[in-house]
Amino acid sequence: MKLKKASLYVMSVFYIFNGVNHFLSTEVYLAIMPPYIPFHLELVYLSGVIEIFLGILLLVKKLRKLASWGIILLLIAIFPANIYHLTSAGTGLGTPLWALWVRLPFQPLFIAWAYWHTRD
Repeated sequence: MKLKKASLYVMSVFYIFNGVNHFLSTEVYLAIMPPYIPFHLELVYLSGVIEIFLGILLLVKKLRKLASWGIILLLIAIFPANIYHLTSAGTGLGTPLWALWVRLPFQPLFIAWAYWHTRD
């Protein structure tokens, strides 16, 4: 299935790029961390490392299913930051409120995308 293989490569690059971005644009990720979650900087870096690691693991056939489940768990774990970003009116980052609302439905779509790759 060529579409699924292409999707896999796109998803891998997507997570590797986003993981690297945690180190290049740390201040953006720090700004959307809910105040009730401790260790903001450490969690921003950790989530970046995890995204890079899972993006690479997607390319290893024997580990693809595990990586996909890891991405699903990661997406669930970071969803509170997306909610906080919306409810804090963009946390001063200048993101339009409509864009924050549009962003929320993408989380289930990304979860579905990763779930598709848990199947052979």
